[in-house]
This record gives sequence, structure tokens and C-alpha cells, in this order.
Amino acid sequence: MAKPSALAASPQLAPTETPGPIFIGGSDRCGKTSLRHFLVSHPNISIPAVGSNMWTYFYGQFGDLGRRDNFERCLAAMLNYKHVRFLKPDADRIRREFWKGDPSYARLFALFQIHHAERESKPRWGDQTGLIERYADEVFTAYPGSKMLHMVRDPRDRYEASLALWPNGMGRVGGAAARWLYSIRLAHRNLARYPDRYKIVRYESLVCWPEQTLRDICAFLGENFSPAMLTMDGAPSHRDKLRSSANGHQGASPLSPEFIGRFRQSIPRREIAFMQFHAGRLMRTHGYSMEPLRFSLRDWFLFSLVDWPLNLIRMYTWLGKEALHQNFPSLAGRTAAPKMILKEAS
Repeated sequence: MAKPSALAASPQLAPTETPGPIFIGGSDRCGKTSLRHFLVSHPNISIPAVGSNMWTYFYGQFGDLGRRDNFERCLAAMLNYKHVRFLKPDADRIRREFWKGDPSYARLFALFQIHHAERESKPRWGDQTGLIERYADEVFTAYPGSKMLHMVRDPRDRYEASLALWPNGMGRVGGAAARWLYSIRLAHRNLARYPDRYKIVRYESLVCWPEQTLRDICAFLGENFSPAMLTMDGAPSHRDKLRSSANGHQGASPLSPEFIGRFRQSIPRREIAFMQFHAGRLMRTHGYSMEPLRFSLRDWFLFSLVDWPLNLIRMYTWLGKEALHQNFPSLAGRTAAPKMILKEAS
């Protein structure tokens, strides 16, 4: 496997810049959680164990937060969401501190994270949220010195890992291709706009060259590399879980190479063909080689007349819904699954 391309590189933090929050983005099942566990093993960095999803489910959905009624509606909804409640927020403190500064969504979200980092006695807060790259412009405007790490994984392996959790959902390969393409295109856009604040990190690089990749990430963040990061000393439970699921893997890092290329044993060839047909150019840009596929006449017939049009509909359906959510948050904003909402806020 080739080492990370020049596209993934970003300049180091300027010495005069004040370190700001760290955001981990990318699509689902691409390694965000593993990167989070490496980073929280650093003595300066606090990132909650679950993604807050604040930008995803609350940004722009309650109107102007300068109005107290809108602020209270937004705060109540956030306190009802399990991922936010995981942060153990002090609602009264948030109310007091919110009105001392700019009454914006970004400030409200930051207060939850700042208080959580204080309880961990760490000076720098962060957040892991799927597809946070949607909000790169807003994040970088709101938080001076903030940095964003965008995790990228081979879309075929990402799809295989997704199916392990949601075997009957998420739009099959059409939806999977849509999410990967949407995320990677945002990554390229954001990197071009913010080359000193945005970094693309390949999951495969984190697996195969963990120390080199972590040192590069630390340089980008303006932090000194800590050896404790490599062994996930700050996340022993997750480290043990990774080792137990990797058939005895005992490398320097808990991540095992056996999770690379698993799509070959699990994903139907016609679905691999769809992914490669629509995402192949961008896959090659990030060092992912195309799988040679040989189809029988029957397979070509089924792919051309059944699989391809059906998954194309799924792909554009997902992209269409995403456009509505992103552009009209107050009318068609994203909503969390009902199981993630508490019946009563406390």
C-alpha cells in the first residue's frame, strides 16, 4: 500500500497562532472513533467518547438565539438528546455564560465542550462528529485557531463495516457511494479553502504507519507528540477491545491491518463495480486501487438493468435529502433517531 499522497499533507500550526478546538470529521465507519482514542491519549486534548452531533441536529433549527425563547427551545432540545447529556452539562451555568458573549449556535455548542474539557483538566477541547465537514466555513469563522481532521477510508471497506451494523439499511451501495463522494468532495473543497487548518487523514495510513501519521497530525495541530498516543493509554478499554477483535494482533498500535481489504470477502461483485464506477477517480486520488472484476453475461445483464439504475436512484435520493437538510435547516433540518431522545429533560 502506498504511503499518504501529498494531498493529505498540511502545513504545521504557525507559532503565533493560538491553538483552538479540534474537530474530527468524515463519513461513518471511516476511523473517526479510533483517531479520537489516539488523540485523547495526549495530555492536552479532550474529545468526548461519543460524537455530540450538535451541528448536525441543532444548528440553525431554532432561529435567532439572541431571542431568549429561541435559546431556551434550543437548549431544551439539546438537553433531551442523549449524546449531549453524555457531556453532563450544567444547564444553569450554560445559561449564565451564554449571555455574556455572542448569542450564537457556535458559542452555545462550545460551552458544553469547554465545560467537559475543564472537568478532564485538559486545556484544548475537541469534537468528533460525522460529516462535520459540512460546516467547515461556520466552524473556522466561529473558532479562531480551530483545526479539522478529516478521516478517509477505502469506500469499499467503509461500506463493508457499515453493513455489519446496518445490514438492511442506509441505501445499500447507492447510499454508501453517495455519502463517501459527498464527504470526499467536501474534503477537497475545504482543504483548498483552508490549507493551514484542514487535514485529510487516511485510515489505512493510521493503521500501517501509526507513529509517522500521529506525529504528522501533532505537527499539524501544533502539539508535541506523546508516546502514550501510540498505545492509546488514554483509552484502555477501546485499546483492549481492538486487540481482542484483531486475532492476536500485537503491533505498536492497537489497529490491525486485517481490517483493510475485507470488502473482498463480503461485498457482492456487482456492488463493488457500482462503487468503483462512480467513485473510482477519487479513490485513485487517495491511493485506492481498483479491484479487477470479471462478470458473466448474466452478471453484466443484472448489473446494467437492475443494480446500476436502482443504486443510482438510491445515490441521488440521499444527495437530494442532504441538500434539503443542509440548505433549509429550520424547515427540513435533520432529526435524531427517536431512541436517542430522552422523554423528559432534567
